[in-house]
Amino acid sequence: MRYLLVVLSMLLCSATPAQAQISVGIGVALPGINIGINVPAYPQLVQVPGYPVYYAPRMNSNYFFYDGLYWVYQGDNWYASSWYNGPWQLTGPEYVPLFVLRIPVRYYRQPPMYFRGWRADEAPRWGDHWGRDWEQRRSGWDQWDRRSAPRPAPLPVYQRQYSGERYPRAAEQQNSIRSGNYRYQPREAVTQQHFQQPVQPNQQRQPQPQPQPQPQQQQQQQRQQQRQSQPQPQPQWQQQQRQQEQQRPQTAPQDKARDKKVTPQDKGRDNKNEERDQGRG
Repeated sequence: MRYLLVVLSMLLCSATPAQAQISVGIGVALPGINIGINVPAYPQLVQVPGYPVYYAPRMNSNYFFYDGLYWVYQGDNWYASSWYNGPWQLTGPEYVPLFVLRIPVRYYRQPPMYFRGWRADEAPRWGDHWGRDWEQRRSGWDQWDRRSAPRPAPLPVYQRQYSGERYPRAAEQQNSIRSGNYRYQPREAVTQQHFQQPVQPNQQRQPQPQPQPQPQQQQQQQRQQQRQSQPQPQPQWQQQQRQQEQQRPQTAPQDKARDKKVTPQDKGRDNKNEERDQGRG
């Protein structure tokens, strides 16, 4: 009996950590799904020296703000949200902004086990963790000129007045409040895509067809084409002149010679010619 009690106690002790791990485990990164952290109020954010990134020193999580989005590294995954307490969206390692990847190890308030042994003032060795394929795709991610770092995005302090029951959960409500209070234009492509209206999976944006003209518009176009194809009408006086010319009878050349008038000079000239002809005969 005593042996049975010992076995049962060992089983219960081994099951307790598993249950605790499941209760705080990472959920699917979909709107409305918890990823294991809860931020009941707007957090205190402090800029990382020399970086356009903020971190939350009082939170027990790897919580950052960059380029208009909140970033959380939890359970070997990166999540992003435009509001401080989600909903969160999963972001693949190949799409995480470079300045988020460059955050030094010391600013991770809950660093994972594989961070041990890495220098605190340098970025995590993501290439060692995510593999050679990722490092080839993100080649040069840890090489940059610190003097050319961009200015940090302004903090969305308007979200301080939204907490508890006032915190908006619907994406449409969050976007409406943000667009009316936050005018910052993001630089990163992943942030711009996050702020845009999402497209459904397997759905591509097709080019919109040109609007077809209405029947009335088609008739107007046909009339206009007919007017352009028809010759321009002549003035009325030209039409009357052409009609008069067509109605006037044409005279033959003989009639013109017959109608020619004989003047006295012509008669005298003809008599002289006749006398000359008789003298020769």
